[in-house]
Amino acid sequence: MNITSEQIKALREKTGAGMLNCKNALIENNGDFDKAIELLRQKGLATAEKKSTRSTKQGIIASYIHTGSKVGVLIELNCETDFVARRSEFQTLAKNLAMQIVASNTVKYIGLSDVPQELWDSETRIESQREDLLNKPEKVRESILKGRVEKNLKLYTLLNQSCIRDPELTVEDYIKSYISLLGENIQIGQFVKFAIGEKM
Repeated sequence: MNITSEQIKALREKTGAGMLNCKNALIENNGDFDKAIELLRQKGLATAEKKSTRSTKQGIIASYIHTGSKVGVLIELNCETDFVARRSEFQTLAKNLAMQIVASNTVKYIGLSDVPQELWDSETRIESQREDLLNKPEKVRESILKGRVEKNLKLYTLLNQSCIRDPELTVEDYIKSYISLLGENIQIGQFVKFAIGEKM
């Protein structure tokens, strides 16, 4: 099958994967664009998982002030080396994440592990009192309860939001695509959101 350079370029722009990887993914899937994306994601995410335990002591602090200057974000984005921290792709990721935080009104924490225990307890208490759970067997009730509490708390976490740059991805998977692209572990260190007249 003849794969065109336009197809390869389009796939590269969509996934951030290297040209050769894009070409091979298209060849392997007979030019099927969606299947090629799926293959690259599987490979890329697998690579990202391996890198996720590596130390991230370098990085940048980026900012985004929304039009009208009423709301803004400072974000610390970490990577493994200063070389990657200086790359335009890494800086673009930091800026896009800051924009994501501005756009996500409910976001207060990075991931579920950052949500305070008292909020977990409060959500669990509320959900456990719901009438549709009261007559369920204990194991079923616990399983449903855990799922509901996690679903509710994900609304407050950045990593679990649908990515504004690519709504098919969560923010976590969007970051993993950059881990695959740049070849280093990338972690959000912290972020602060400012809004006129609001204490965060």
